[in-house]
Amino acid sequence: MKETAILLMPPEPPPPPPPIDQRAFASLVGQHRRALHVHCYRMVGSFSDADDLVQDTMLRAWRAWDSYDPATAELGLRRWLYRIATNACLDFLKSASRRVTQSRSCSEVPWLSPYPDVLLDELPAADGGPDVEAARKETIALGYLALIQMLPAQQRAVLVLREVLGWSAAETAAALGVSVAAANSSLQRARETIGQHADPLATAAEPSADERAVLAAFIDAHQRGDAAASVAMMSKDIRITMPPHPMCYDGIDQIAPLLAKAFGDEAMGEWRLVPAWANRQPAAVSYLRRPGDREFRAFKIDVLRVAAGLIAEITTFDASLIDAFGCPKILEVTP
Repeated sequence: MKETAILLMPPEPPPPPPPIDQRAFASLVGQHRRALHVHCYRMVGSFSDADDLVQDTMLRAWRAWDSYDPATAELGLRRWLYRIATNACLDFLKSASRRVTQSRSCSEVPWLSPYPDVLLDELPAADGGPDVEAARKETIALGYLALIQMLPAQQRAVLVLREVLGWSAAETAAALGVSVAAANSSLQRARETIGQHADPLATAAEPSADERAVLAAFIDAHQRGDAAASVAMMSKDIRITMPPHPMCYDGIDQIAPLLAKAFGDEAMGEWRLVPAWANRQPAAVSYLRRPGDREFRAFKIDVLRVAAGLIAEITTFDASLIDAFGCPKILEVTP
């Protein structure tokens, strides 16, 4: 009887994970910071909000560290952090009520901001994970980001986890605390919405020869103040938007007179442009020297979408993210 009682005793619980100090924690999770930042940015469409959400993710992870056991975790540290980051984004979206009812252009997403390629290049390509590959494809383009802002928060999360990161339905459901059936239903509805509104993004994984040539021509025409040359490199149905402002200019007939005015007698000053890349699209950081000023000061960032060798869309942002692009606020120009 004594032996039987011993056999029926429940097994001892596994020992808790070893304690970790803040420095070791920061070193361990810090290697995933850029991937988490890109994930949060994709979810909310804002670079600065992604900064805050990564900080929130790290704080949540630190507080929940006792629940993470590397010996038994099924998804690994990065996926554990992705789960925390996704729920941090969902909480933010719930409180911010950020969603657009339609996405005809980037002008309808006033919080949209660019993501410098110099930071996307920090992702550890050597590990070859799908989350890293995703940042090299069309799911980081501005058009895609504006489009998925139409989706309710849970649908957006399911779409990103399933189609961008390549998670299974079961993994996605577990991360969001919903049933597999609910996760599959959200994915189906998200795909239907995207399919109804999506336009071809024409965004390749790597810069194309057309994109490089168009960017060089765009910079040259802008610096020379050549409105005719600028118009010549634009498609007939070109669109120009300037988030957070609601303006949306459609078509060459609407834009050509504006360029003629901007580069004519009412020009704001002298321009210098520096080539850049954002969201895997060609971009230019513009510096303006106003009349009477001695210096070229950072003024705006233009992100171009190139299709069939022409500029199909320009999204213009202010220069608030100039530091993230690795560019100075004041441009040194050789006399």
